[in-house]
This record gives sequence, C-alpha cells and structure tokens, in this order.
Amino acid sequence: MKLSILDQSPISEGLSAKEALQQSIQLAKAGEAFGYTRYWLTEHHDLGGLASSAPEILLGVMGAHTEKIKLGSGALLLPYYRPYKVAETFNTLATLFPNRIDLGIGRAPGGAAEASMALANNFLENVWKMPELVAELIQFLHDDFPDSHAFSTVKPAPVPDVPPEIWMLGTSKKSAMLAAENGVAYAFGEFMSEADGKASMKSYRENFKKSRMLASPKTLLTVTAICAETEERARELALSSSIWKIRSAKGKGAYIPSGEEAKKEILSSEEKQVKKQMEQKMLIGTPEQLQERFQALQKEYETDEIMITTTTHCFEDKINSYRLLAEAILF
Repeated sequence: MKLSILDQSPISEGLSAKEALQQSIQLAKAGEAFGYTRYWLTEHHDLGGLASSAPEILLGVMGAHTEKIKLGSGALLLPYYRPYKVAETFNTLATLFPNRIDLGIGRAPGGAAEASMALANNFLENVWKMPELVAELIQFLHDDFPDSHAFSTVKPAPVPDVPPEIWMLGTSKKSAMLAAENGVAYAFGEFMSEADGKASMKSYRENFKKSRMLASPKTLLTVTAICAETEERARELALSSSIWKIRSAKGKGAYIPSGEEAKKEILSSEEKQVKKQMEQKMLIGTPEQLQERFQALQKEYETDEIMITTTTHCFEDKINSYRLLAEAILF
C-alpha cells in the first residue's frame, strides 16, 4: 500500500499564517523522509483557519525543499481559471521538478459565495463547462489540438520532458465518470463526502477509457486520520479538529483551538450529534488499530493508495501521527 499526504495548511491558535506555511514545508520534508508517495496542497479561499489559497505557488517552495516526493494540487479549482494558464503554471513546475508534479483538479468553490464572486463572476457557468475545460487542459498539456483548431500552434511554455500527471478529484459518481471518460487518474475524497465512494470508484474502473496518459485505471482514496500511541490520546487530538469544523460552520473557525480550549467548548445537542458523526468518519486510534482500518479500506475501495489529511493543534502531534502510520503500514 502507498500512503500520501493532503495538507490544508491549517493555522493553529497562537500562530500566524506565515508560521502555518512554514509548518507545511516541514510536513512535506517529513513526509518524504517517512516514505510517503505524494504531498498535495488544497485550494481554499477566505476560509478561517486555513492558509492554502495558492497551491501553485506553494508547490514551487515545496519542490525546493524536497528531492523525490511527488507534489501536487489537491485540488486546483479549474472553474476559476483558463486551462492555458493552468497548463503554463504546471508545466513550469514540471520543468523545475521533473516527473514529480501532479495536477489535481476539481470543481468545488473552495469557499463562500462571496469569495467565488470575487475570484470569478462566471464560476457557476464554468462549473457546467467542466468537461470542456478538462478536455482543453489535456489538449494543452499533451499538444493534442487538431491542426484546424485556433490553439493548435499555442504552446504552454515551458514544455517539460514529462508533463504533469492529471488527477480528477471528486466526491461523487459525476467526477468519477469525468475522470473515466478522459482517461485520467481519480482521487475520491471520502473524508468530505456522504456519497457511496465504493460505487464511485467502481463506476470509474468500469467506464475507464484508455488514453495517452493512462493505460489502465489509477485511483487513490483520501481520508482523515489521527494516530497516537493510545486511542485515548488520539481522540483528545481529534477534538481540536472537530471543534474547529463546528466553529467554521458558524463562521467562527479563525484558528485550530488547543485541546484545552476545545474541551471547554459548550455544544448544543445538535452540535454534539454533528461532532459524533464527524469523529465516526475520521480514522482515530493507535498504529495497530489504524493499520487494520487502512487494510480494510484498501480492499473495500480496491485501491493501492490512501491519502491522509490530519488536523491537530500541535504540529508535533501531526508529524507524530504521520510517522506512526508510516511505520505501521509502510515498513
């Protein structure tokens, strides 16, 4: 099994955004040392407690601080951008860091409606055009426009020896089918989906069309996991993440609270139920417990790669969680 990292660059109580981004650099370096396959950065806009709004910039920094771990966007929100500019940006990264760049694309807004409007006044229109945007992006990256096309002579320079690998990210059968029809890899976000992920993965595999990019289906599953030496400690760490998410839903998630602050949070009966549901969806436990859970997920979803997102208040606890999982599963 392969393990990978999805980083949202969370901002913990008492830290600045600059410090959060510096921690992201350290996480990428640690992930490489621990044997993780990929390190991806999310794209969020005006969401309290998160510093990752420009993964395409941060990836260049991560590349300069690492040597072999694959680096990617998880996801770049394509409806906000013109495919040509995306191709130029990721071709530049792929030129600097050969055979290491993943271009994960999605269509979620990544923030509130006001942020979407500030970024692009035609976001919803472009969401409906996602199939055309994806097709155009692939054509730019692989120089695949017919001679009669207006863009046939337009090159997204610099053109790397190995183009970035395209991944379609999603949480439904719709995204799975779009990935399958275009012959690109598919990442299912189980950690943020209420849909049947196994059905989406199955649809992708059954409908996959061989392409110049992939000869056969390629998938990964993204989960939330928090690992510690004891289950009790892991659940203590998970509390900060749960309270932050509950606060965020009320527009009050400016930072990841400490464990002490999280314990003091007074929750309504409805919020207690939300917290329970959140933590049921997380993978929380010891290395031995999570090793079993990961192996079960690998079989259920028929995938050989699981990507992990971990949010804790203390950065050392996050690093320890990724280290424990790597030691239990990779070695």
